[in-house]
Amino acid sequence: MNSLSPSEKRQRNDHGRRGDPPPAPEPLPAPVLDSHTHLDLVGGDPDHWLAEAAAVNVTRVVQVGCDVPSSRYGVDLAHRNRAVLATVALHPNEAPRLGDRLDEALREIEAMAADPRVRGIGETGLDHFRTGEDGREAQERSFRAHIAIAKRYNKVLVIHDRDAHADILRVVDSEGAPEHVVMHCFSGDASFALECVKRGFALSFAGTVTFTSAAGLREAAHVTPLDQVLVETDSPFLTPMPYRGRPNNSYLVPLTVRSLATAMGVDLTELCDAISANGERIFGPW
Repeated sequence: MNSLSPSEKRQRNDHGRRGDPPPAPEPLPAPVLDSHTHLDLVGGDPDHWLAEAAAVNVTRVVQVGCDVPSSRYGVDLAHRNRAVLATVALHPNEAPRLGDRLDEALREIEAMAADPRVRGIGETGLDHFRTGEDGREAQERSFRAHIAIAKRYNKVLVIHDRDAHADILRVVDSEGAPEHVVMHCFSGDASFALECVKRGFALSFAGTVTFTSAAGLREAAHVTPLDQVLVETDSPFLTPMPYRGRPNNSYLVPLTVRSLATAMGVDLTELCDAISANGERIFGPW
């Protein structure tokens, strides 16, 4: 079993990214939030990047955990900087890597879940792209445990779904969803979007919605109601066009929001206001 954690693997993968950070885009006409970022992987001073984001009207972020160390990082940062809220979890690919240490790690995640600056349990879910058949039982057991934690502590469930749409719905339907569910980096088509919308989930769109090849994703955005949409970076990954492949950060959210407004056929300011209202309703006040 590979000994690297998901966050360590992602840091290693990011070493191959090319170029300097892109220039800041035109500020948005109203404030929004980045519903999913990994400032621990971005590098540098997080306060600097948060200030860069605020300068373009991205005034709040949700720092997302994917293992025990990154979850602790998020809790600490959220206590230190009021623009940040945290989520805590074991990434789906972390569960099979942990083996017989999974239960211990889940107990550590649950202990952090009680913190008032922790507003979500995630990113958890299923990943059929990187985890093969031999690891899927542990992955699903971890997902079900995270759902239970989210319901016990009345936290948002933040779902990672890669090539696992049907199984995500099967598990959530069988366990029963908490009050709020966010589909992180939504990757399905319009049909799957409607299934999620029907269940009351929020769909969080990343820079992928700007990619030329993502017509199906833009169709999914078009059928998503304004009161169920969020936007995210998943930084330092999934950098929006025209900077795909360069380092991503929350200050680039305006590029995604503008593309999303076009795909949804809504006014830009109206979309910004909806994203902010949805973020406050789902995650609570910052």
